[in-house]
Amino acid sequence: MNNKISKSEKTRNFIIESMAEVFNKRGYAGTSMADAQAITGLSRGCIYGNFENKEIMALAVFEYNLAKLCTVIHNRIIKAKTFEAKLMVYARVYRTLAEDNFLLGGSPILNTATEADDTNGLLKERVATASLKWQTCMAGFVEEGIKAGEFREDTNAAQIAFTILSLIEGALILTRINGDPSRMDQVMTSVAQMLSNIGRIEKTIIN
Repeated sequence: MNNKISKSEKTRNFIIESMAEVFNKRGYAGTSMADAQAITGLSRGCIYGNFENKEIMALAVFEYNLAKLCTVIHNRIIKAKTFEAKLMVYARVYRTLAEDNFLLGGSPILNTATEADDTNGLLKERVATASLKWQTCMAGFVEEGIKAGEFREDTNAAQIAFTILSLIEGALILTRINGDPSRMDQVMTSVAQMLSNIGRIEKTIIN
């Protein structure tokens, strides 16, 4: 089997990797095909030969950034020993996003969602799918935690998943606006408390 990457594939990947940070920071509307030429050093013909238009390029870059983020989350989740710890992975990863530790520009889902509804139909659809998939995965961890006796049986898995995602995404916005990473620490504390509240550990009441 020939696993060699063709020259055209290498060029396409080079463009995507080169534009990943730019699109994630400037957004779809703030990035042009001329920017792609300037940043990659490639000709207009080469750029358009790989991407028919900016919409298609933006979608490819979003997929690249999303895959990078999902890989980090997945690698941490498989090491987590409890379902509570698996859910906390999302909050911890978003805490690192607040400081641009591994994905410059922050969350591609959050960044793209803020503008894709008006500018790019394909991106809007893909972001919605990615967000729903995350919520489904998180709800799945809650449901597994219920089965394992880690969480209470009356826990609404979908609601918990939606709340966690809303909290960490919202906190990242406020962190960016205020330049204060401690906002993420506050939300991590809130998420941890929420998961503790749905735990089945009996608490001793002192009269």
